Amino acid sequence: MNNRLVSLTALLIAVICVLPIIGVVLAAAFGTLDTLAFLAETVLWRYAWTTLVLVVLVAIGSMAIGVATAWLVVTCDFAGRRILEVALVVPLAFPAYVLAYAYTDVLDHPGIVQSTLRSVMGWGPRDYWFPEIRSLGGAAVMLTLVLYPYVYLMARAAFRMQAAQPFYAARSLGSSPLQAFLKVSLPMARPAIAAGALLVVMETIADFGTVAHFSVQTFATGIYTSWFGLADRGAAAQLALGLLTLALLVAALEYMNRGNTGYAVRGRQERFVRFQLSGRRAVAAQLACFFPVLFGVLIPTITLILMGLRSEQVFFSPRYLKFVQNTLFLAGVAAIVTVAAAVILGTFHRFANSRRSLVALFIGRLGYAVPGGVIAVGLMVPFARFDNWLDAQMEAWFDISTGLLISGSIWLMIAAYMIRFMAAALGAYDSGLATVTPNVDAASRVLGSSGWATVRRVHLPVLRGSVLTALLIVFVDTVKELPATLILRPFNYDTLAVQAFRLASDERLEGAAVPSLIIACIGLLPVILLCAQIGDWRGQPKGSQNPVV
Repeated sequence: MNNRLVSLTALLIAVICVLPIIGVVLAAAFGTLDTLAFLAETVLWRYAWTTLVLVVLVAIGSMAIGVATAWLVVTCDFAGRRILEVALVVPLAFPAYVLAYAYTDVLDHPGIVQSTLRSVMGWGPRDYWFPEIRSLGGAAVMLTLVLYPYVYLMARAAFRMQAAQPFYAARSLGSSPLQAFLKVSLPMARPAIAAGALLVVMETIADFGTVAHFSVQTFATGIYTSWFGLADRGAAAQLALGLLTLALLVAALEYMNRGNTGYAVRGRQERFVRFQLSGRRAVAAQLACFFPVLFGVLIPTITLILMGLRSEQVFFSPRYLKFVQNTLFLAGVAAIVTVAAAVILGTFHRFANSRRSLVALFIGRLGYAVPGGVIAVGLMVPFARFDNWLDAQMEAWFDISTGLLISGSIWLMIAAYMIRFMAAALGAYDSGLATVTPNVDAASRVLGSSGWATVRRVHLPVLRGSVLTALLIVFVDTVKELPATLILRPFNYDTLAVQAFRLASDERLEGAAVPSLIIACIGLLPVILLCAQIGDWRGQPKGSQNPVV
């Protein structure tokens, strides 16, 4: 593959990635306003307000849990710290809608908690008050339990890279450990915390399965309702445009936060000496780090296993094996296509290093900020119109019906997955590519290799770990993706996520537990890989040298 072909391919990938945004804008502009006017009079403002409140609640909850636990595992020493430091990442393996199914079975009116209360206390159905799990607050809790690891990982890395001198200076001036944390360490870690919080916000905006199961009306559920319930694709595109605007605003904030803020400490950096906790303080720290794992991993896992055992779903039936086959095929093809596209974009920017390559790279990363439902609408509307036009032309000229040639195929789903998860693949590949110095490329060129030959013979063998990581991340994200799959899937082509959503929508939660468990088990793969990279800071002094608390 010569350099010109790589450039053309990279530009084609960039065009595909920006196509949903153009499709949404055009579909919204040319669609009628009748349905949107009806929604504006009834539920549109509720969509906007609910989405905003949900985003704020999840962001605050994720920052509170993520920052507190990161500070404890980095600066304090207590029994079980090393295990909890890794376990706090595991909730990333669970989609929020899987937790929603589990906690609905536990906390709903016929669930074990309320049934036990009524049995023990002798209460009737109206003799007591219990928090409603199917609510905006319930959706916020579910999303917080699976998204706080984004903040935790960012904050943990920031706290570990901080120099200890400013913190100790504040302590020597009379500040307590908590005061020194709030006045010194927390402000220094603010850029990393903000980056993690913005990732949480984008995931919250994109969520569909949780809010749909809890009947919480957000822009994401409004798009699905307009598409399937009202059969108005123009209205769905107009709602998608509003959600897209919000998502791009968040992406712009994340970009500005990453590009314009930062802290640097010059000179030799003294590392933190962990505080040795004992007694009530140690118990409090253990509970603070254990509760997110308990409610985000242990309780949902046990609940789903018990639900699955009570269900009538036969996993090895031909129907279920077909769901697994469809899921693995889509995820495998999407992972290969996405990572190949990421390698091409990364290579194009590496060797061209021009404004054009930078724009292509930016467009490729933009898909992560666009919710799956918006991407699906942006692809489906123009390609459905193209299919209808092509079918009419072929019918008139050759008396042949082409049907839904593109919009009815799985390849449109693959394109949607590629656009949605390109940023994840680019991040994993670029992080490895940064370790390959330009001198290696220069040496390869001197020996007569072209740019693409350098990638094939030098970059890819060296970056094998980064490429495998990118494949794994995209594979698992595709397995968990729900809104794009619901909208774009061909007739009678269901995946595990779609099957779980359908059963949960029919209130068959025990049946939904089986595909949910499989999705969670697949999601553990990248989390295990991530946990393997989380270890103690080698050479860090022991907390016994600093008995502050």
